[in-house]
Amino acid sequence: MGGIGTMSGAIGAVETAATPDELSTLLDGHDYLADDGAATACFLALRMRRPLFLEGDAGVGKTELAKAVAAVLGGPLIRLQCYEGIDSAQALYDWDHPRQLLHLRAAQAAGAAGVAELEAGLYDRRFLLARPLLTALEGGGAARSVLLIDEIDRADDEFEAFLLEFLSDFAISIPEVGTVRAEVPPVVVLTSNRTREVHDALKRRCLYHWMPHPGFDREVAIIRRRVPDATEHLVRAVAAAAQRLRDPASGGVDLLKPPGVAETIDWTAALLAIGARDVDPDTAARTLGALVKHHEDHEAVRGSLAALFNGHRG
Repeated sequence: MGGIGTMSGAIGAVETAATPDELSTLLDGHDYLADDGAATACFLALRMRRPLFLEGDAGVGKTELAKAVAAVLGGPLIRLQCYEGIDSAQALYDWDHPRQLLHLRAAQAAGAAGVAELEAGLYDRRFLLARPLLTALEGGGAARSVLLIDEIDRADDEFEAFLLEFLSDFAISIPEVGTVRAEVPPVVVLTSNRTREVHDALKRRCLYHWMPHPGFDREVAIIRRRVPDATEHLVRAVAAAAQRLRDPASGGVDLLKPPGVAETIDWTAALLAIGARDVDPDTAARTLGALVKHHEDHEAVRGSLAALFNGHRG
């Protein structure tokens, strides 16, 4: 990862960020309100040229942070969405078999009968389909790309081992083409919702940062930024309700999936759409689908609405 303030030309605006606070200001300019921990983790990852491993509950802003870093750097965001069963071929490259077949037929029709000649044409670079990892290695211009490896906890152990090797070398070998090596390694951000433990070997390659749910004041600032038409009273009521829902010890509800800031933004927008000026049990019940996404959570919150909105912070 690139060194902030030392790497000439390659990282655009972030060259001017000599401190985590300055990087936080740059992220703010792209509508991402980073707390001190996230800004420092990003700063160090860039400075030390290390992948950044972001772990936390769904909806706390891990993916959005990677997008904001790409916006600050001025380069493309290349996203690899992980899922159960993903393998190296789906992450690296594939061959365009329909085009290869058309080429083969055209070559045969033109009289290219030799096996070696046909094979050489079949595996021309123009038939190679770059998947996210190869795209990240090849770069995309003067600005550094950001490779987002999203929800790595959904992948299996074998894919983790492959990623470990990829992050060590930033190069891949394609038998028919040769070795592709990054001239300038991409900025790498890995995210995990901690649905399972990611192996320590992969984490050791990275700088680690746990992303918590935002505190009340920061959540108010985020909602205000993302839903600017909402009144201050409504924004604060939503944030206060979300804070209580995440903390059963302070009168909240024990949920399968506590709402993240993504859900509180959606909930604020939903309340605004029905003309609500405040959050009360009635308006909350009507818009609950924007806030909680499991049936069990929906029923648990619905049964606690009166207590939940009794004396909220406004």
